[in-house]
Amino acid sequence: MSEPIDRRTRKRLATRQAISNAATRLFWERGFEAVTVDDIAEAADVGRMTVFNHFPRKEDMFFDREEEGREVLRSALRDGDGATTPIEALRQLAHRLVAERAPYVVFSPESQNFVRTIEASETLKARARAIRDELAEVVASALAETAGRASGDPDARLAAALLLAVWSTAFAEAHRIFRQTGDAEDASSALLGIVDQGTVGVLAAMAGTPYC
Repeated sequence: MSEPIDRRTRKRLATRQAISNAATRLFWERGFEAVTVDDIAEAADVGRMTVFNHFPRKEDMFFDREEEGREVLRSALRDGDGATTPIEALRQLAHRLVAERAPYVVFSPESQNFVRTIEASETLKARARAIRDELAEVVASALAETAGRASGDPDARLAAALLLAVWSTAFAEAHRIFRQTGDAEDASSALLGIVDQGTVGVLAAMAGTPYC
């Protein structure tokens, strides 16, 4: 019985990816606001309701790796070896993602299309800010869990806010450098340099807490 279930799952994931790919291509070509759900359904060769079954909101098709990114952060904090502090674990995560060329940290013409599309859309900018806030909550909860503290621990919330500020600054600067130079290695180096420097500051700010 497991084989048909696996086949259905593969088909569902393939349909979801096809919708996301079609939507992203249209967003890049026309701009986010100019593309309708009907346009996406036609481009992906599926029905309108199929699109909504996979993506409740149009912006979810653009930020389709959002949940995957959350899980990467959760895993980095929860699956540590016990000898590495949570804040250091996130610094190491940045280096690992760059070394593995994870899609979140690849700087390319495609990533520039992604950034430009966000910059041209108030809806996407608002969603990007919301995602950042949601990620801060994810990090805060995971930090509190690693320290055995209650959810909502103010130290965890402060550490999460500082860490998200560091990572946001690092990504913005890396994309700026790539836009100017077209050099992916320089962009990656800038990202890691800011994460490293910012982590030092976060560790100083959180001295005396279980997160450093």
